[in-house]
Amino acid sequence: MRTRQFRYLAVLTAALVIELGPLPTAHANTQHIVHPGESIQAAVDAAKPGDTILVEAGTYRENVQITTSGLTLRGAGETTVIQPPEQAGTNACAMAQTGICVTGTAEQLVTGVRIRSLKVTGFAKNGIWGKHTDQMDVRTVTAVQNGQQGIGQEKSTRGVFRSNTSKDNGQSGIFIANTVDEEGAAIDTRGAVIRGNRLTGNRVGVGIRRVRVLTVESNTLTGNCGGVFVVGDEGTPRAGDLSIVGNQVYENNKYCPPNPRLDFIQGTGILLTGVEEVRITGNTVRDNAGTSPMSGGIVLFPSAVGAKNSGNAIKDNVMANNQPADIADRDAGPGNTFEGNTCTVSEPVGHCAKEAS
Repeated sequence: MRTRQFRYLAVLTAALVIELGPLPTAHANTQHIVHPGESIQAAVDAAKPGDTILVEAGTYRENVQITTSGLTLRGAGETTVIQPPEQAGTNACAMAQTGICVTGTAEQLVTGVRIRSLKVTGFAKNGIWGKHTDQMDVRTVTAVQNGQQGIGQEKSTRGVFRSNTSKDNGQSGIFIANTVDEEGAAIDTRGAVIRGNRLTGNRVGVGIRRVRVLTVESNTLTGNCGGVFVVGDEGTPRAGDLSIVGNQVYENNKYCPPNPRLDFIQGTGILLTGVEEVRITGNTVRDNAGTSPMSGGIVLFPSAVGAKNSGNAIKDNVMANNQPADIADRDAGPGNTFEGNTCTVSEPVGHCAKEAS
């Protein structure tokens, strides 16, 4: 009986193959190698989900647009350099004046794109930028001297930014926002991670604008105008519900002039403005000094529309030699707590575990 069943199944399978054709096979992940003088974009366009584009050491003058999920773009370290083309390109990333763009839509996110071990420099706007992405993962990248953000994302979730160097960019070294083109309430990043990066010489080391649910951990921020800025307003949901943990934030004393929305920046370690339920824990914040209204070690400041900070917890941080104060609560919003902080000067007095006489 069992032999008859096997023969029947074999005949049925053969008939289906004849009628429908052979069943499709899974795509075998492919490596596309890009040599100096060749086009990274051509390799990206030829790739399918799961493929890797390996870019050899050399200088590549182009804007790279990625719209396919699951790709890995990997260089050979800082010797793989992406710079602006000598003649303006025509793809969307060229129009955005950005080095590498990972772009989906609100209806169809681009997911799981990984960018590794390359240098992106000299672009008028951003070095690397994601929009409508999920799980974009950027590691061991160097983003230098780009006009706006070194590395960043908007309208995106679960981004990972680890072990990068982002320096001397016109705005933030790493930037996560709800949107950069319009106003709007905070979005849930579903656990974005900014960890182990070195951020120096930027306007702001890490900029977080109107987003929720992420972690900024174990980064080194120095030589910027400001270290970490968390920015919100009165929109609902409000920005916040995030953790800033174990960072080294020191000597962010570069001067950045004012703009129409913000006073000049100098000597700010960690700034909260118009946010809620932020946890600032176990950071070392020292030698940030300036005369801006936002100067100081850890500063709570009213937002541009006057929204106060609320329900934030500043705990177990070590602060020293920040001027004019190690901790400055300059908007006195409701429910903010200060516990176990090692410092000597606070505004108002009483937020340090041991206050200077």
